[in-house]
Amino acid sequence: MIKFLLLILLITFTFCVLHPVTTVEGVKVEDEKQCREYECKQPTVSDPNLKVELFYQGVGAASSMTFLNHDILLLDKNNGTVNRIVNGSIVDGPLLDINVANKRERGLLGISVPYGNNNTKYVYLYYTESKNTDGSDICSNATGSHLCEPGTEPLGNRLYRYEFAGTKLVNPKLFLNLPATPGPAHNGGVIQIGPDNNIYVTIGDLNNKNTTMKVQNIKTGADPDGRAGILRVTQDGKAVGNGILGPEDPLNKYYAYGLRNSFGIDFDPVGGYLWDTENGPDYADEINLVEPGFNSGWKVLQGIWKPFAPPEGDYIAGAKLLKPDNYLANFGGKGHYRSPEFIWKNPVGPSAIKFLSSDKLGKIYENDMFVGCVNLGVIFHFDLSEDRTKLKLAGVLEDKIADNEDELEDVIFARGFGSITDIDVGPDGYMYVLSSYMDKAAIFRIVPINN
Repeated sequence: MIKFLLLILLITFTFCVLHPVTTVEGVKVEDEKQCREYECKQPTVSDPNLKVELFYQGVGAASSMTFLNHDILLLDKNNGTVNRIVNGSIVDGPLLDINVANKRERGLLGISVPYGNNNTKYVYLYYTESKNTDGSDICSNATGSHLCEPGTEPLGNRLYRYEFAGTKLVNPKLFLNLPATPGPAHNGGVIQIGPDNNIYVTIGDLNNKNTTMKVQNIKTGADPDGRAGILRVTQDGKAVGNGILGPEDPLNKYYAYGLRNSFGIDFDPVGGYLWDTENGPDYADEINLVEPGFNSGWKVLQGIWKPFAPPEGDYIAGAKLLKPDNYLANFGGKGHYRSPEFIWKNPVGPSAIKFLSSDKLGKIYENDMFVGCVNLGVIFHFDLSEDRTKLKLAGVLEDKIADNEDELEDVIFARGFGSITDIDVGPDGYMYVLSSYMDKAAIFRIVPINN
């Protein structure tokens, strides 16, 4: 139940740190243990050469952001608005206001702007579209429930392309119409434009505990319907070639499958590989290298363990699955399982994953991986191997598993951010962090101390 309650913090964004912000520069953390329990007075960076600035703070349940030139487009998850942040201030009137189902992990979830968009500027949005007004879906608040009232279901999880017309987003075109039931959780929603100029979108299994599908690694299950994977389409919304797993729609749009849920994907600017974060149930959050046809293993295994379903509550870790390939769906050998590159045995709620394609914070961080999380309010920092297919891990983490919170100290880059939902690199080369901080949407910027 702990994992479920912590994920609710991501949805409702009611998690907060306990002290008000006066300034985020020059604050000393007096008690490291308190800091790890989310009681830092201010966000802090472990590197004394860096500092944290509060760039923007306002109302709303922020889910994602992206840069449009030097401005930030900020999504309000629950109200369905796309807001524009200019020089740290919000512009009056949203660029777009759409009706979204918003219970738990539903809402306005993902945004991406292609580079090189010189003539018509396109903006891609992923959201759970409502039949009526915002929040018209009615779902049980009972802990562990994934039930919603019939007749209040959303239209679907949908990928749209809009045109940016200065003060508004206009001319929507529907590219993907994906399921959004049965449950209000595990909707994914992250959008990323790849180095191949195609669009990558995450979607979870939608709390699909009763229905079994091949993309959930049930070999005799139902055919794929668009859930539980990372989907790839062109910037015109078409399948790329004949598809990786097969030519049938929507199978031809799957780049990866077997995902429980993911709030973060990014491409390594050096190796070119796609990486993701994946949220487990009450155990085994993951970081994965995602190659074409990648199978993440859910729901046959999470981490290295079989899921075990107790009479009440979420799945917990069962026995280790030593030869997972024997149990997984592989779509005629086109799908390939790869074990995680990192596992948190106890859930931390990993969200955004970002490669810092800049040397503005120092050459030592250039092109390294950074991962934010909801439950601890920290940013993790990882170096990659020479071939860019593994993480450089040492000491107690050499086995790729963080067995407890104490083992994470060496990979914590920054802390005290509340519930982190997104990380981006600005045109200035600095790191921007979006979080729910003191019940408000906040954007922090990490810069050199002498900036």
